[in-house]
Amino acid sequence: MTVRTLLLALSLAAAPILPAAVQAQTIAPDQLESSVRTLASDLFQGRAPGTIGEERTIGYLVGRFQALGLEPGGPDGQWVQTVPLLHTRLGAPTQLAVTQGGATTPWTFGENVYVSTLQPKDIVGIDKAPMVFVGYGVSAPERGWDDFKGVDLKGKVAFFLVNDPDFEAAKGEDAAGKFGGKTMTYYGRWTYKFEEAARRGAIGALIVHDTPGAGYGWNVVKSPGGENYDLVRPADRLTSLQLQGWIAGDAARALFAGAGQDLAALRKRARSAAFKPVELKGATFSASFPVTQEVVQSANVLARIPGAERPDETIMYGAHWDAYGKGEPDAQGRIYRAGANDDALGIAALFEIARAFKAAPTPDRSILFAAWTAEERGLLGSEHYALNPVYPLDKTVANLTIDILQTAGKAKDVILVGKGQGTLEDDLARFAARQGRVVTQESLPERGLFYRADHFSMAKRGVPVMLMMGIAGASDLVEGGRAAGQAWVDAYTGTCYHQACDAVDDSWNLEGAAQDVDLMLDIGRDLATSTRWPEWKPGSEFKAIRDKSAGARQ
Repeated sequence: MTVRTLLLALSLAAAPILPAAVQAQTIAPDQLESSVRTLASDLFQGRAPGTIGEERTIGYLVGRFQALGLEPGGPDGQWVQTVPLLHTRLGAPTQLAVTQGGATTPWTFGENVYVSTLQPKDIVGIDKAPMVFVGYGVSAPERGWDDFKGVDLKGKVAFFLVNDPDFEAAKGEDAAGKFGGKTMTYYGRWTYKFEEAARRGAIGALIVHDTPGAGYGWNVVKSPGGENYDLVRPADRLTSLQLQGWIAGDAARALFAGAGQDLAALRKRARSAAFKPVELKGATFSASFPVTQEVVQSANVLARIPGAERPDETIMYGAHWDAYGKGEPDAQGRIYRAGANDDALGIAALFEIARAFKAAPTPDRSILFAAWTAEERGLLGSEHYALNPVYPLDKTVANLTIDILQTAGKAKDVILVGKGQGTLEDDLARFAARQGRVVTQESLPERGLFYRADHFSMAKRGVPVMLMMGIAGASDLVEGGRAAGQAWVDAYTGTCYHQACDAVDDSWNLEGAAQDVDLMLDIGRDLATSTRWPEWKPGSEFKAIRDKSAGARQ
């Protein structure tokens, strides 16, 4: 039996044809679990892009969508959208040091500083580059905030603080309330800071790490081991950054002190609208790394149900198929980091939502199911689609993304990520009420989860979005209440997130996950039979983008 024949057999076995009356009912937990057990099995080798695990995953996904009766949704009537990825990995540095006052201090990679590169080169290096502290590195004219004040960053290494200017702001300081308080905006994300440094021509960018501001410890920062991914870009669109990454807090404080600066005092000054960049006088940064590079041909899988009345209007469901592939054996000897919850469970949800739509009359609007590649490498599959949309984004009604669901049983509430962003949250509340549930806001909005899943690639282009993410807060579980919900979040994020133990086990109870998938189904089903267009709420940074294309939706 060939691998493809085996995958098709698995697809058919995992997708039994049920009587229409049963198909029309709510999402079945056992169907979700069956799909997850298959995708998280060793056959798929942790589903890393560019591996045999990807080949098998793509074949399985196509087989499942075919078995469910969907049509190819990719370019030119294909099931897949090819996504070329640049994969880089730094070797041991031949140089990594700072020079101050004539004295050179070597830095240890992974201890004092962690960097990677998105340059397709065999060697990347920075030679005695000046260093500039740019505060939080925010340029937000709509909020009356500019940390750069016209500073020239060309040929320099820029140092940033993590998060937003008002993350630590006290009452009365300029930054207080400017960026949503503890709720992170896109300006607080490390991706924005690297992008802004590159827009201004810097050759290096380092973010000062602190665990509260980042939302994770130094162990998470250094875990990729010098590896990075990007979309393959033409030469004129490559980032100017030779190296980008993080500097440990202690190393940053010592560096700044050597330049006659107090980092704690500068952190406070950076919360003032009058802040100006500070050059670290007499200090330079040098580094040189060998680079292993390759272009990986990966793929998004796209499946579609064409609308009967307005097929040019598209409701998009999304989840990512990729995980972390092979790693070091864990305590149980498992080597594949297969992401059973993150995000095989999201993919399983797409299958069940598709099954429900196919069991009902053909919707008025088209339904697109997108299984993205390379989410774990920086939302790259969805970003590629957003740059090369198969269906116009100005007529994409909404993106509904599922990325991690709680596996601890039924809940009295559903967790909302990104409160105040769009009218889809009103739909969520409406359908949750029909389930006898309420909406609870995410508990740690400072971690910026709204900007850390594939829906964000669409949000940046103005498409209204909704994210269902189980780790965004402690669910109020029917059995055990919020304390039990918090215990689940702590156990999953503290032990199994991105690790081999993100696997199906006997403790899983997918009754609550099925509730949440039902909500996403209900929202999409309602949109699919209506003429309304969800909107961004006033104050959202994405409203103006969507408003520019309003004429296309008249």
